Order: sequence, then structure tokens, then C-alpha cells
Amino acid sequence: MPGRHDRVVRALLDRHGQTYASEAGIRLADTPAPLFQHLVLSLLLSARIKGDIAIAAARALSEAGWTTPAKMAGATWAARTGVLNRSGYARYDERTSRMLGTTAETLLTEYGGDLRRLRAAADGDTGALRTLLTQFSGIGNVGADIFLREAQGVWDEVYPFVDSRAASGAKMLGLPTTARGMSPLVAAGEFPRLVSACVRVTFAKDAAELKAA
Repeated sequence: MPGRHDRVVRALLDRHGQTYASEAGIRLADTPAPLFQHLVLSLLLSARIKGDIAIAAARALSEAGWTTPAKMAGATWAARTGVLNRSGYARYDERTSRMLGTTAETLLTEYGGDLRRLRAAADGDTGALRTLLTQFSGIGNVGADIFLREAQGVWDEVYPFVDSRAASGAKMLGLPTTARGMSPLVAAGEFPRLVSACVRVTFAKDAAELKAA
């Protein structure tokens, strides 16, 4: 780790080093169910709504038992809407419920419910992977970036990946802003935590405090 960034990176990870998937209770792994749950979380986080509300909604959907595309598609629109509404996702609940159902059905139809098949279709090309992710209802460029930011921890070909939001946070902290510049700051296994922490800084607006520490 480059010495001049050591203290800032340590302070950053101590304060904001939890990934969004982890906070939502998702144990991300290269298996169908957690990958789908992470896709759902990415969809929820990409809306113009507070991150803690999106995370609460993701947890609520999992607690309802809709942890696979088949279970999500099998739930009624009204049931999904009710869970979203009760978890605080009220402003977008009806539209998001529809998108969740459509996304689950697309995943089942196109990839047999397994995002690893989408990964195989991209054939190691992160740009192609990003494009394929945007075929899902509710997953635009922002949602694809959110997904890849943490999926790089289990999909090696994506690493190192830094999206524009993470780069903005890194810039606020005086850290390198490119994937090539940021990747030497931590071990590969810690990189999803680092980029997630940089994203959190853009919302917490505590870069000056962290740099001072």
C-alpha cells in the first residue's frame, strides 16, 4: 500500500468499510441466489431514494422469502408492493414491484435464473457484462455499476472496477481515482470494501474529517 495514502485508507475503511451487500444481509458468492439478491439490491439502490431505505427494502424482500428469481416472479405484484411500502420504499413501491417481477422473469427466461450464465455470455468483457445487465428492468447504467462494484469480489474478470461515484469519493479524499491507481491501495479481496467506502463518503460528506484524522 503506498505509504502516503495509508492513514486515509485505514480511516476510510474503519468508518465506511462495509459493503452494501453485507449491510443488506447478502453473503455475496458466485452462486445463483446471492447474485440475484445483489441484483435486486442494485435495482433498489439505483432509485433516487436514501440508501438505508433501499437496504431495508432489500432485507424485507429477502425476509419475505423472495430470494431467487423464481420466488420473486411467483409473488404477486400486490404482495411485493406491500413489502416495499412497509419498508419505507413508498414513493416507488408500485413501479419497483413491477420492475422486480419483470427482472426476475427476464432472468428466468434468458439465463435459466442464473446470473453466472450472463457472466459467461460476456466472455470476460466487463463492458459487455455492463451492457447485458442493463437489459433488466430497473437496471440502467447506474444500477449496473452498483452491481459490478461489489460483484468484482466474486467475478475476478471485473476487478479492478471503479465507477464514477466511487471515483468522486476518492477524489474528495485525495486518493487516486482510476482503477489502476486505486487497486494497489488494498489487497484484491478488500477492493470492494474500498470502492464502497468511497461511495459512502459522497453521501456522508465527511471527506475533510477523514483526511484530518
